[in-house]
Amino acid sequence: MKKIFPIVAMILLLASCSTQEELSYLNNLDEAGGEDYFTMEIPEYKIQVRDLLYISVKAQTPEGTLAQMLYDRTMGAGTYMNDEASQYIMGYSVDPEGKVTVPLFGAVPVAGLTIFEIQDLFQTRVDSLFRHAYVEVRLLSFKFTVIGEVGNPGSYVNYNDQLTVFEAIGRAGGVTETGAKERVLVIRPTGNTTTTFQINLQDKNTLASPAYFMAPNDVVIVQPVPKKTFNVNLPTFAFIITSVTSAITTTLLMIDYFGN
Repeated sequence: MKKIFPIVAMILLLASCSTQEELSYLNNLDEAGGEDYFTMEIPEYKIQVRDLLYISVKAQTPEGTLAQMLYDRTMGAGTYMNDEASQYIMGYSVDPEGKVTVPLFGAVPVAGLTIFEIQDLFQTRVDSLFRHAYVEVRLLSFKFTVIGEVGNPGSYVNYNDQLTVFEAIGRAGGVTETGAKERVLVIRPTGNTTTTFQINLQDKNTLASPAYFMAPNDVVIVQPVPKKTFNVNLPTFAFIITSVTSAITTTLLMIDYFGN
């Protein structure tokens, strides 16, 4: 009977271990020396209501120097990236009608346009007002959230034009040992609808998924592996097995003692 507990403990330990395949990403890529090619369509994000834009207009003065034309919002341009509050104050918000109100241009419909289309639109308008003018438009509200079985769950801000799901999860500390890389959910709100994607970080076909490139306001949820519940309750299981084994051993000893 004394040999039962070590055997059971070994079984529990083996059951709680993760294999190398479970811990790796894209584990079905070709072996070293081979090459795989994936068609990736980089999405063109279209501005939505409540998005926040950074807009800068510089023009040439009679003296031949470039001057900032939007002083009311860009006087503090050196610090506008410091925190979300500064971004909210410095940025131009898209109103519920899909318009952004900017000095020099008034209320301009921008919802449904890409950043580059908006920049071209403002550039055309400013060219009629100033010589050698330059317009710069950026999206300030590219936020994404990663929750579930990752090292550092939370919301993050992306300051690049592109972001992949691997980069997003990397920002959040990567998938933990209790996370199921083959069961990752991406939630994407678009207008009045929400689209969901189930992706497998161990499958190379993820590189061609519509969810490979992140969009603003995406939420990534890394599901737990089934064994997590088992691992969490492992101390309880061990205590129960120890107690039962001890009780059985004591009972057998008492039977043997009184039987003699």
